[in-house]
Formats: sequence, C-alpha cells, structure tokens
Amino acid sequence: MKTTACLLTLALALTVLPASAEKTDRDMPMNAESDALRYDDLNQTSVFTGNVVITKGTIIIRGARVDVRQDPEGYQFAIVTAAPDKLAFYRKKRDGVDEFIEGEGERIEYDSRADTVKFIKRAILRRYQGATLADETTGDIIVYDNPTDVFTVDSGSLNRSVTNPNGRVRALLAPRNRATVPAPPPAAPAAGAPALKPSRALGDEKK
Repeated sequence: MKTTACLLTLALALTVLPASAEKTDRDMPMNAESDALRYDDLNQTSVFTGNVVITKGTIIIRGARVDVRQDPEGYQFAIVTAAPDKLAFYRKKRDGVDEFIEGEGERIEYDSRADTVKFIKRAILRRYQGATLADETTGDIIVYDNPTDVFTVDSGSLNRSVTNPNGRVRALLAPRNRATVPAPPPAAPAAGAPALKPSRALGDEKK
C-alpha cells in the first residue's frame, strides 16, 4: 500500500532563518577532486568517482560519485550518490551571518540554475549557528531553495526506521534569538538602615 506523504513547508525567511543564502555561490566555478574522471566535451558532462569532493564558492559537496552536466549558459546540474550504507554531504554558508546549512542523503541533486538542492532517502537538513546546531529536520525527501530560504520535507516509507516506524517528518527548530533584557539596578537600602561595607580580608571581624 502506498504511504500517504506528509508535506511540511517552513518559510524560514520569516522564522528561524532571517538572512538569505550566499548569492554568489551559484556563479562561482566548480572545482572537483576524485579518484577518477570521465569527461565528455561534446555533451558537456563529467562523471567523478571515488571520494569525490566538490567546492563551489562556500558550497562543499562530498560523495562516492558525482555526475555533472553543464547547460549552454554555464549552469551546472549535479547528482551526488553516496557509497553503500553511507550518506552524501552538502554544506553552504549563509550570507551576512555566521550560519551554515548542512544536508545529507543517499542521493543529492543540485541545480545551480534554480539554486536548489534536493536530499533524497534518509534525508537530513541542519542549520548551524557557528559550530552550534540550531535546527535539524529529517524526512524522505527534503528540497531546499537557497534564494527564499524555504524548504519542503516529504515523509514516506524511505524514512522509516526502528525509532520512526511510520516514517513521519521530524523537526527540531530553535527559537529566534531574543534581545537581551538588561538586569534591573540594585535596590536602594531602606531609610535608616546601615550601609553595607565590603570586608577587607577573609575572616575580618569587628573588634
């Protein structure tokens, strides 16, 4: 029986993610390292295999295999595949704040034209404030839109586990930082009360 999917849409630009993602990453050159490469100049495709690491501006992508296609306008489309029993990895810095978006999945699809990234099967999306984990969401498929900071999460059979037998979406969302409230000044002593004086030495006693 087909599992009914649950769709969760979070407008993060108005909630936990106030700043926009880095806008220049999509226009940066893509650099790759791998154990092997097959390049097709006619079709503008590249297949990287073996411990693949790709960087593009602040973006970092890691996987066992990455298939990249480039369109005539120079936009890149990448499909990242994880090694067996592993997860592919994606990381990106957010613009104007010390925050990072990280995601994992058995398969990751990156589209530089639309500036979106999709995490498929055992998908996880996290937001870090510096080195501190602020938010974490898990689901069957997670699609993150960089220009709007909106992501959608789809639940289903692929998200089932021993601790989550129904495969439901799970999210941990930290509250927005609140302005620090200044501490009230110390209360003045009551009229006629003796003023307190600090001791000049440990064990100082009145003689």
